Amino acid sequence: MSGAVGMGVVGAGSIGIRAALDHLSLDDVQDRVRLAAVCDPAPGRAAAAAEKYGVPAAYESYDELLADPNVDAVTLCSPIGIHFEQGLAALRAGKHVHFNKTMTITTAGADTLIEEAALRGLRMVASPGQMLRPLNRRVRRLVQEGALGRLAWASTGAAFGQYHENEGVRQGDGPLTNISPVWYWRQPGGGPMYDMTVYGLHSLTGVLGPARAVTGFSGVAVTEREFRSVTHTCDAHDNTVLLLDFGDNLFAFVYGTVAGTVTHFGLTSIFGTSGQIEGDELNGRPLEYPGREEAAASPIGDNALLPHVVGPHATLGEAHVYEDIMQLVDWIRDGIPSPATAEHARHVIEIIEAGYRAAETASAQELRTTFEPVDGE
Repeated sequence: MSGAVGMGVVGAGSIGIRAALDHLSLDDVQDRVRLAAVCDPAPGRAAAAAEKYGVPAAYESYDELLADPNVDAVTLCSPIGIHFEQGLAALRAGKHVHFNKTMTITTAGADTLIEEAALRGLRMVASPGQMLRPLNRRVRRLVQEGALGRLAWASTGAAFGQYHENEGVRQGDGPLTNISPVWYWRQPGGGPMYDMTVYGLHSLTGVLGPARAVTGFSGVAVTEREFRSVTHTCDAHDNTVLLLDFGDNLFAFVYGTVAGTVTHFGLTSIFGTSGQIEGDELNGRPLEYPGREEAAASPIGDNALLPHVVGPHATLGEAHVYEDIMQLVDWIRDGIPSPATAEHARHVIEIIEAGYRAAETASAQELRTTFEPVDGE
């Protein structure tokens, strides 16, 4: 298409503000993408966001946003548990879709979204686009070239901690600063696997390729959390450990826990008979990749190396999500497919879903989905 893509921001919460509105309201992107509308069911929140960021339309109803002819695409910055129904509705309304992680929480739902988008000729980009990172592309190349010898095992994961309770957008009294984190602790869609470990899983599978089977253990370790002096019951699994089988006796340990990490967030540790990669180190020394020095000097780390994170965007938060949104914009405008594919996201979703099922049934689960990994560089 010619002209700027009209973007509808769905959810004016923490991610909607920091990843979409903060970035897409800047002057340097207006020739490619413009904020067309914002919606949020919390009374007054969409209107407050529209006023602050100069968005021409504000809705409490998602259906009204989808009916807006100025909206060409949506970025779903809403709770994970409702991504499927919102994504499907957007596709059926003729809108392209960017899914914040994760695209949905079931493999069947991901199948439906992929089929619907193909049927209607619409584009979908699914965060997190971890294989856009030069470090991950270099790690994949080293693995492909056999630099680590015979691969033995790998690991990745993340811990919940109290990150969401302490975000700045949740500490005030106004509609854009009193945003509740409670959904992160509840089913469907809550817990560290869908919210945080998903980054490492995209890196791990992006480097090693699709997994074949999963087993593991999972449960709820912290049954109550307090936010603003109110106690909330937690039923989302927050303590999960999985074992993945990549075939040829290559295994990986994956975790999404209440506390404690043994890997770099969003990255991987990979061990072979001739060497090892742990985060951004090769055999205990800095791993050389394009832009390493720039990433080390940047306050946002290797987010500064993402293609669209330039100028003022390199000073703002959630730049990696902004990058994924711009990947969708490029695909719509210029026909450039993104490495952040729905098929890769579906495979990661299947790993998590099947991992929970393995924990519940005490039996390993074979995986059926696959995707085409990005080549290393």
